[in-house]
Order: sequence, then structure tokens, then C-alpha cells
Amino acid sequence: MGFIHVTDRQGTKHDLDAVEGWRVMEIIREHGLPIEAVCGGACECATCHVHVSPEWHEKLYPAREEEEDMLDELPVLSGTSRLSCQIIWSRELDGLELTLADSGGG
Repeated sequence: MGFIHVTDRQGTKHDLDAVEGWRVMEIIREHGLPIEAVCGGACECATCHVHVSPEWHEKLYPAREEEEDMLDELPVLSGTSRLSCQIIWSRELDGLELTLADSGGG
């Protein structure tokens, strides 16, 4: 087991236990943080949008075309925007840092 570090929309930092093989979205939701994740991880809604910290962004697998298409529908993106349902936690991601995007997509 390891950890991810999540900053919520109010700026509060949370250290969350992470389970190998779980989607980062599932980890966030399991710990009760406010993430919609309406589609449950099917890459169909972009309501699990997060901003990955720049130090970690390059360590992730590149976004697939389906994820890029969903991100393109959001009104506000950052250079490190990802859908947390498309990031599978592994030991290599121990310490991953991210911030929940505004529910309006930003």
C-alpha cells in the first residue's frame, strides 16, 4: 500500500491510502472526497477531472485518445489535466500529487 496526496477545492491537502490496481478516481471517492465520477470510470463524462502536479505529470502514461476527447470538452484545462479514472495507481506512483478540478471543469 502507498499514498496519493490530494488537494481539494478548498486548498486542504489529504494523504490517502492507495491500493495497487485501483483507479485514482476510486481511491479519491473511497476516502469521501468530493469527486463526481458520474460514469464510474468509463471515460465518458470528465467529472473526475484533476490537475496532476507537474513533477508527476510526465511520470504518467500518456492520455489515450478517448481521454483527450473528454478533456477537450471541458471549459478550462491546465497543461497537467487528466481524468483520474484513467490513472491506475501502482507502486511507481507512490506519492502522486494532484488537485481536484473545480466542478465546473476548471
